[in-house]
Amino acid sequence: MGITDRNFGQEQVQQAQQAYDYAVQQLEIGMRQEHFNGIEYSEAQAGLEQAIMQLEKVENLANLENRDEFNRLRRQLTKLQHQMIITPH
Repeated sequence: MGITDRNFGQEQVQQAQQAYDYAVQQLEIGMRQEHFNGIEYSEAQAGLEQAIMQLEKVENLANLENRDEFNRLRRQLTKLQHQMIITPH
């Protein structure tokens, strides 16, 4: 990966981590309050989906070491996304 690609990859990881943190927060709130945070919950799910798609793009540009990191992060986001779907909110 070139320096520009590396910076782009780091930005995508940072955005994915922010989406993950926000989704965890909304999941926790949703589990406590049920239907009272529907909009934020949906926004968090959309943020996860966007982060997953961006990581897939970056993963294709990355070297093997970075590709593995992006893949692990993407799987973590997908797992949280699934948890948000099956958890009553």
